Order: sequence, then C-alpha cells, then structure tokens
Amino acid sequence: MISDSEGAELVRLARKAVETYLRESVIIQPEQDAGRAAGVFVTLNYLTRNKEEHLRGCIGFPLPEKELYQSVVEAAIAAATEDPRFPPVDKQELDSIIFEVSVLTPPEEIRTKSAADYRKEIKIGRDGLVLRWRYGSGLLLPQVPVELKWNVDQYLANICYKAGAPADAWLDPASKLYRFQAIVFKEVEPRGKVTRLEL
Repeated sequence: MISDSEGAELVRLARKAVETYLRESVIIQPEQDAGRAAGVFVTLNYLTRNKEEHLRGCIGFPLPEKELYQSVVEAAIAAATEDPRFPPVDKQELDSIIFEVSVLTPPEEIRTKSAADYRKEIKIGRDGLVLRWRYGSGLLLPQVPVELKWNVDQYLANICYKAGAPADAWLDPASKLYRFQAIVFKEVEPRGKVTRLEL
C-alpha cells in the first residue's frame, strides 16, 4: 500500500508541517498528492538524553475521509498543538522529537457469535482497535500493545479505558469492536533516517 520511500516522504512532511507551523504560524499545503484517501495518525515522541522515548502527542483520523498528504499535515499539527494530554510543543523541543506516521486500513467490525470470542480474533502487533460504546469511542494503534507488552486481555481492557469506559465494556452486546492494520514509519532519531516499523 505504501512504499518505504513514500513512507519516508510522509514522515518528513509531518515534521515540515509542524516546524513551519510553530515557527511561522503557517499551515503548509502539500506539494505532492497521493491521489487517495487514508486514515492517518501522527505520533510525536520526546527523546530524553538517555535515549528513552516518551509520548509527546498523538492525533489522527481513523477514517479515510481526506487525501493522504493533507491528512498527514493536519494530524501532525494537531498532535503538536492540540493533544489534550500535553501542553503544545515548543519549537525548542523539535530537535528532541521523533516523528512517526501510521497509515491505516479502514476499520472493519469484528463479528463473533459472542463477545468472549473477540480474544481469538485479535492479533497483537497486527490489529489496531476501535471500541464504540454507548457513551463514546476510543482507538489504539497496533504498535501500542507491542510497545507496552500487553496481552490480548490487557489490550481489550485498555481500549475500554481509552474510550472512557469500564474495563469490561467490550463484553457489552451494545458495544462494537473494530480492527484495522497500520503501516508505520518512524524517524530513527530526530531529523534522521526513516524506517518502517516491523510490528
């Protein structure tokens, strides 16, 4: 779906969008156009002096509602300035931030005879999850349970927490669980080489 060279281009575009916005208050217009829509998330990780990564912002669009490159620009700026969990990124931080872009497949509902069967349908490292329940929804990218070493039960509990729901809300027949896959590209170091993550 996305070549390594295009993935690197998307990550560089995300960085350029944030740097331009923070320095000049300008939203860049992508020069290139992938000619297709896709769901996209941009993740910013702060790299400490001892090379530990800490989440600094993550926002995106789960559904393929906009053109790919435009989505990357908008998600990148939002991840840097609008993630409610963090203060806006300061331009002085950019030398210490690693940019990551996830291009998503459209979410598909996981259909099973009973909610308990979800465990058999979800594969760690392959599936991202979206939970919709009566009071809202939440999304976790497929790399999250890998990075945090969750098993499937922990993953299901945490998608509920992300949606603002009790840990067992996924068992409620009124809840709906969706899965999607992601192709993930990430800087090895700030402004460095971009690599495709093997989840």
